[in-house]
Amino acid sequence: MNRSMNYKSLSNTGVSIPEIGVGTWNYHAGVEPLRKGLDAGALFIDTAESYGTEAVVGEAVAGLRDRVFIATKVSPEHFRFGSVLKAADGSLKRLGIDRIDLYQLHMPNDRVPIEETLAAMEQLVDAGKVRFIGVSNFSVAQLERARAAKGKHRIVSNQVRYNIVDRTVEADLLKYCQANGITVIAHSPLARDFQSLVDCDPDGVLGEVARRAGKTVAQVAINWCLCKDGVVAIPKGNSTAHVVENCGASAWRLSTDEVLFLDRNIRWRRRGRMESALRRVLPQPMRRPLRELVQMLPGGFRRRLK
Repeated sequence: MNRSMNYKSLSNTGVSIPEIGVGTWNYHAGVEPLRKGLDAGALFIDTAESYGTEAVVGEAVAGLRDRVFIATKVSPEHFRFGSVLKAADGSLKRLGIDRIDLYQLHMPNDRVPIEETLAAMEQLVDAGKVRFIGVSNFSVAQLERARAAKGKHRIVSNQVRYNIVDRTVEADLLKYCQANGITVIAHSPLARDFQSLVDCDPDGVLGEVARRAGKTVAQVAINWCLCKDGVVAIPKGNSTAHVVENCGASAWRLSTDEVLFLDRNIRWRRRGRMESALRRVLPQPMRRPLRELVQMLPGGFRRRLK
């Protein structure tokens, strides 16, 4: 275990995982940055069948499998019982492993009964192909329905967007997960991109705290997430330097005063229910052009749309 990386409990499983992992959505930098992240203590890699990065993750963990916690996801179009089993076998093959540590439902799919999907997930656990079951992008209501589905293997995590400028989950989801022992895996802990942090920090308070702490802005932003109970983070980095920098957000903590200073001065927001629903149903091909359009707006408008 790398002593420069703190660990946190994964729900009540008795297993601890690095509080900082490596996210691989839209990742295209090859094996080396992932390897350097593992060397720096981020022995937790998150991928998904839809990312197209399972193969490179498998290459990166080759020879290190016993030390690395590997999480991947099944896409919602594969939530039928037989499709879940087939998707898991595909992920195992691409990753080059015989068991997935954390298998997650990538996002809700109301067209398939959650009982059917979780029955397949439980079969995978019973067969030794999966250790733990998690979900991603589930609301409180969706989590409650999933937890109400009878089964012997509980849901241990919920992966959601959470960062210093987008605090939507604080309205109810974060507290629900903390109260029920569900680990929150914060994706996009550095927001959508660095410009998003800048837009919401016109007074440069992140930089001020970073200078005081002897850290970088990215490390301060990630550490802010880690100050929350039951929260781990999976920042992405498309270079070795960024991956290693992200790992440096662990093994220290912002003070209570520093957290309060950031909370009072960062212009953060929470998405309303209507906006969140629209984002979920927006077709994937439309998302990139919309993001590019948002980037053309003045900073004040961009901030409202992050």
